[in-house]
Order: sequence, then C-alpha cells, then structure tokens
Amino acid sequence: MVKSTMGNNKLLYPVLGFAACLVFLYLSFGDFLSVNYKTDPKLSFVERNGTNFVVDGKPFYVNGWNSYWFMDHAVHDYSRPRIREMLQAAAKMGLTVCRTWAFNDGDYNALQIAPGQFDERVFKALDYVIAESRQVGVRLLFSLVNNLQAYGGKTQYVKWAWDEGVGLSASNDSFFFDPSIRLYFKNYVKTILTRKNSITGVVYRDDPTIFGWELINEPRCITDASGDTLQDWIEEMSSFIKSIDRKHMLTIGLEGFYGPKSPKKDTINPEFWAADLGADFIRNSAPSTIDFASVHIYPDHWFKKKSLEGKLKFVAKWMRSHIEDGDHVLKKPVMFTEFGLSDLNRGFNPSQRDQFYKTVFDVIYESAKKKGAGGGSFAWQYFVEGMEDYNDDFGIVPWKRASTYEIITRHTCELAKVHGTIVSQKGNLKKLCSRY
Repeated sequence: MVKSTMGNNKLLYPVLGFAACLVFLYLSFGDFLSVNYKTDPKLSFVERNGTNFVVDGKPFYVNGWNSYWFMDHAVHDYSRPRIREMLQAAAKMGLTVCRTWAFNDGDYNALQIAPGQFDERVFKALDYVIAESRQVGVRLLFSLVNNLQAYGGKTQYVKWAWDEGVGLSASNDSFFFDPSIRLYFKNYVKTILTRKNSITGVVYRDDPTIFGWELINEPRCITDASGDTLQDWIEEMSSFIKSIDRKHMLTIGLEGFYGPKSPKKDTINPEFWAADLGADFIRNSAPSTIDFASVHIYPDHWFKKKSLEGKLKFVAKWMRSHIEDGDHVLKKPVMFTEFGLSDLNRGFNPSQRDQFYKTVFDVIYESAKKKGAGGGSFAWQYFVEGMEDYNDDFGIVPWKRASTYEIITRHTCELAKVHGTIVSQKGNLKKLCSRY
C-alpha cells in the first residue's frame, strides 16, 4: 500500500509542478502568451519621398495621437491591458501612428536608472508596447528624452553628471553642451536602437513598427538665445543616430517657434518671447539628417486673452506657415506632433475642442489634397477609461463623445481617400468610411 502510493506520487508531483509552472506563466505573462508574436503581420518601413510619406512606394497617411504612458503602464500586470485597449480602439478609428515616450530617466518605473544602467523589467514593457503595436498595425513615433522634468528629462542627466563630479554646470541647458552628458545620452540612444526585442526577437533599429525617432520633446536652450548651442547638439545627435540606424526617419520634437534671425519671428510667432528660447524651426529642421519637421500647437499656453475665434485663426495661420516652409524651404514633411485645447479655459465647453480639432484637421486635409508637406497631426492626448489620474487638461477618451469621435474618424477617411490607398489597416477602413 505504502509502496503503491509512493509510486503514484512520483507521477503526480511532476504533473502538479508542470501545471503550477503553466499557471505562473499565464498569470505573469498572460498578455504575451495570448498572442503569437512570431506570426505577426508583415510590415515595411515608412519612408520619406520628398514632402510625403510612403510605404512600399505608396502614400501613407498619418492620423495620429499621443499616449505617452504606454511603457509605464506596460510594466505592471494590472495596467498592461490598457495598451492593447487603446491600440485596438485607435485601429478601429483608422489611426496610424502613436507618439509615445521611449524614455524614463531616474523616475518611478525608470527605464534608465543611472547613466548606462537599465531596468530589464521596464525594457520588457517597452518590448511589449512594440509587439502589441505591430499586431494591431499601428506605428510608433518614439521620443528619446524630455526637455521638461517629467520622467526625468534633461534635468536628470544634469543631476547625474553633477552628482558624479563631472558636470560643468548645474544649469539644465548644460545637457546640450556638457561633453559628459552628451556621452550619457549617446550611450542611452545606442542602447535603445540596438535593443533586441525580448518578445519578437527583432532589434529596434530593424523594426518597421517604429515609424521614427524624435530626439527630444520640446527642446529649449534659453541660456543661448542665438540658437547655436541647440543647433550644434541637434547636428551631432542626429548624425550619431543615423550612423547606427539608417532605416528609420528622424525628427527633432520642436514646438515650431521661429528664431531671432527669422523674418517670421514677428509675424507668425505667438508673441515676442518665442524667438528667445534658443530654437529656430527652419534652422533646426534643415540638416539632411532630419527627415521631417515637427511642430506643436497650444494656443491656450501661448495666449491668455485671445477669444476662441482668435485662437483658431492663429492656429490656421501657424499651421499654414509651417506647411509652406515644408513645401518651399525645407522640402520635407511637417508633422504637428502635439495639439491640444485646455478644458481649464473659462467657459470651456467640449464643443470648443471639437472646433479646434476640426481646424487642425482641415488644414492638414487642405495640404493633403495638394500632395503638400502637411504630413499629419497627433492629438494630445488620448487615454482609456479608468485613467483619470493620468489625464491633464487636454486629454480625452475619444469614443466617449460622439461628435469628437466623428470628427476624428471623418479625418481618417478623408486622408485615406485623398491618398488613394489604405496602409497597415486590417480591412476596417472600408466599413468605417462607408458612411462618409
């Protein structure tokens, strides 16, 4: 009896152990295991052809959005499903590119804990974001560092150099000129570009899911209003990235202000201060290593007293000016990589945001019909239900308001029809656009 029981246990224990392992794997990596990433869809790289974007030689339209929170939310089991939820909802709306952070420097859930030191757990979260995006057919525009303090930014790089006793200055702008900090950033960029995705097995620089790289979110160097310091940094870092990755497009991440020597500084800039931030749209965007220009649109931040009508007039003028620069001066696409209208405005009504979105989309469509340089736009920001803590005064759940949803999807369909092709969508556009 005893001998027989022991014999049965010899068979039972391995079975139980194997089952326990399966349960553990499912609970820990359920999202990963539920999708066969090895059979993910075939994608080709998005490329630039003059002032337009193409895939396999055919036009590629950009109706995009910002969800900066993707990597951060992919770290934890409880929040990871939000990435898939947002991506699938975006695909149903015909959105093609998401702009998101590929950085978190020394902050909570930091990707880069210290110069050259990375948290593999967070890197795997970024791997997951890429793998999920590829499954859905949405591309990613990855920003590599923040000019602002959120998620570490250039402030964290300066602090690291200062703490290690190698920093030249405690000024945040030393990020742009301190040789030690430049080396920190280059090492970071190289690590990102040469990362092998732990889920798909594809090295980032070889992955067409990535639409392109953005050097820095909203760069300003106010200690050198001439713009020389920032320009030197842009030229060095863009050349460095291209020496590692020639397949992906590169942009800067500019707000779009014209510098002190620009004839447009007095006629197009929102106010006089905009020319003194150490950035210049034309000069910064001109190097051959920069594939497309980037511009932001925040009339609420830039004007305190203008009426909504006045702000919308400015937005249209601001956008047309930069598209004109793309068409005739830079000969490159111009992407409006952030645009938003605050709900903190006095007397705010959601219909005002609808008018703002429509103004932005109308100018993009106007350029698209001419095959012009208006490459696309990215709303700031979209999120899903249950994420109110991550919202700011610009964020929306786009499908919660029918009129907003219709404005966004109509823009998708207008761009798709103008370009005469549908790229990287799984047959959903025909149904979506049948009512327009």
